[in-house]
Amino acid sequence: MPKSRIRKKADYTPPPSKQAAQIKLANRGWVAPVMLAMFLLGLAWIVVFYVTDGSLPIDQLDNWNIVVGFGFIAAGFGVSTQWK
Repeated sequence: MPKSRIRKKADYTPPPSKQAAQIKLANRGWVAPVMLAMFLLGLAWIVVFYVTDGSLPIDQLDNWNIVVGFGFIAAGFGVSTQWK
């Protein structure tokens, strides 16, 4: 049986190293205070509604005041997505 030729393999050269991209974070110092303010405003809105038996904050909204309070809380969660 004839012997096969031995092929010379090329030396291994690692791929060029990639430069780590520097991520520049924007200053988002406003996010935490606004988020907490929205949470507290929504909570205060709901508490005031229950403590005053529905006559405050806005009497015409009746039970929709709860939705407004939870809307402020949801807006706080929306703002929290900007936090880095």
